[in-house]
Amino acid sequence: MTTMPNYSRMALAALALCLTGPTAALPQDDGRRTVRVPTVDVGANFMSIRQKNQEATRERFTVPIGFKFSDQVRDSGIDFRHESVDDSSKYWKPVHYDHGNGVVAADVDGDELLDLYFVTQLGGNQLWKNLGGGRFADVTEAAGVALADRVGVTASFADVDNDGDQDLFVTTVRYGNVLFENDGKGRFKDISAAAGLDYSGHSSGAVFFDYDLDGRLDLFVANVGRYTFDEKGRGGAYVGMADAFEGHLYPERSERSILYRNLGGNRFEDVSEKTGLVDTSWSGDATIADLNRDGYPDLYVLNMQGDDHYYENQAGKRFVERTAAHFPKTSWGAMGVKFFDFDNDARTDLLVTDMHSDMDEKGFEPLAEKNKLFGVMVAGGENNIPGNSFWVRQEDGSYQELSDKLGAENYWPWGISVADLNADGFEDVFLASSMNYPFRYGINSVFVNNAGKEFLDAEFLLGVEPRRDGRTHAPVFELECGGTDQEHERCQGWDERITIVGALGTRSSIIFDLDGDGDLDIVTNEFNDGPQVLVSNLAQTAKPKHLSVSLVGTRSNRDGIGATVTVVTDKGSYTRYQDSTSGYLSHCSLPMYFGLGDATKVERVEVEWPSGEKQTVTRGLATSGSVKIVEPQAEGS
Repeated sequence: MTTMPNYSRMALAALALCLTGPTAALPQDDGRRTVRVPTVDVGANFMSIRQKNQEATRERFTVPIGFKFSDQVRDSGIDFRHESVDDSSKYWKPVHYDHGNGVVAADVDGDELLDLYFVTQLGGNQLWKNLGGGRFADVTEAAGVALADRVGVTASFADVDNDGDQDLFVTTVRYGNVLFENDGKGRFKDISAAAGLDYSGHSSGAVFFDYDLDGRLDLFVANVGRYTFDEKGRGGAYVGMADAFEGHLYPERSERSILYRNLGGNRFEDVSEKTGLVDTSWSGDATIADLNRDGYPDLYVLNMQGDDHYYENQAGKRFVERTAAHFPKTSWGAMGVKFFDFDNDARTDLLVTDMHSDMDEKGFEPLAEKNKLFGVMVAGGENNIPGNSFWVRQEDGSYQELSDKLGAENYWPWGISVADLNADGFEDVFLASSMNYPFRYGINSVFVNNAGKEFLDAEFLLGVEPRRDGRTHAPVFELECGGTDQEHERCQGWDERITIVGALGTRSSIIFDLDGDGDLDIVTNEFNDGPQVLVSNLAQTAKPKHLSVSLVGTRSNRDGIGATVTVVTDKGSYTRYQDSTSGYLSHCSLPMYFGLGDATKVERVEVEWPSGEKQTVTRGLATSGSVKIVEPQAEGS
């Protein structure tokens, strides 16, 4: 593929072995010592080599890469910090808690600025109000959305009652899911029980979509499977099973995901069995698409320990499993998913990230002797792909898997955020990646779309790596080795208070124009650390041409979820599907951003609404600006 090839998956596996070596102590000013998880030179060497390799590929890019991201979290005012349960730190075990938490965005108070909601496992979630100019303020207490007494997973914003404001749905681990109704001013009321959405289990991602096209947003909640005991640990978190990652081998641990139909009046009904959508995958997330273009949104459900499932919507009445008809193989350990048009041919392609194949002792020979942590995981066969899968739709409607050929592989991937980072008209990919304590540091990946021909790695070229201040590690937990923690494995050889340091790592991300300057920025939710606020300087260096499209449904759901939008310029056409997703565990209500490349004129914007209405807009369109498109009312209404 390249004159200076990137590391193969096998080589990456060899460089990312679980850390089991001896500890090293560094003196602190207060007389204590810090026990640092081993970070032998191979990690730093790997990053250095990867950076040099990317520098050597600059001439291969036919698209703009002359811009940079910089972490502006301090200037943003955001001081949120993610805190994990002990099962992912002090008493680490391979359990699904380490999948982390989401970050979501929406304009919660109607000021046309996108606010941020960060989810954590312990300590309470936080809502940050966008003050403009890249600055934010913590409004969690006033908004009433902390849920500090629950173990959070993720959230989704959506206008569930079509009243013009963004409501909030939050998933938890066995503390009941929560639906918050927005009063229109950014203050929220818990209406979960009355709405019928207070299910308590091992919930994960939540996807809003209108499956029956009645104009109301329905909800799919992905439930992982039972991975905890009834015993509680610090912060009230249920203690995880030591063999949680073998849970898919025990049918009694399965936990059905749920499809809820919106009945109106903020009431929902479980229609999973009624519609035939009975999915017991170990699922962390899902997404929607309309592959047969019949107007009804279909559902792709990830399986982090087995086969994914694509359910075709039968006119809003039933769902039929049609995976093999489109995708004869699926990634075995799927974590992130996104449908998008990679090559601007108006056909929907599919990218799925695979985390768990990277963690399996059988999956890659370099891990066979070192990584025994995950036991018997892989139960797949010829219909599974070990690694990411990228399905490109062909002219005849079939899909071809081209992840290796097109450069869509990386290591330890979680979420997929897709957006046009350089505004050239082709959508790029940010992959939140890594594993944290007790593993080596793993990099986040940026796949720059090279004009629909391939992806090229560019995280070092664009300043996404290395992280702010060059940090790769941070304190994770403390131990009283001379007292209560003397039996802890990390206390061997110590009789004092020590601090354990582990690798930093990202779990989820969203991409939007954070500071209103016309280019796209990236916000992450880290694991046991504060977020990254990666602000782009593209607007200051290249003055990108772009059009942001906001949809307001009338007959369709207010958010326009399920709409297809095509922007036609004098240089080409760009098609996007409004699915409200932005990465693993990250869903948001955002304007649709269209980079316009070298276009000099926007000729029209075409919208296919979920109601079936087809609308063409030709006025108020600029090559650097925004447009709000309101769906026409039905005749006589």
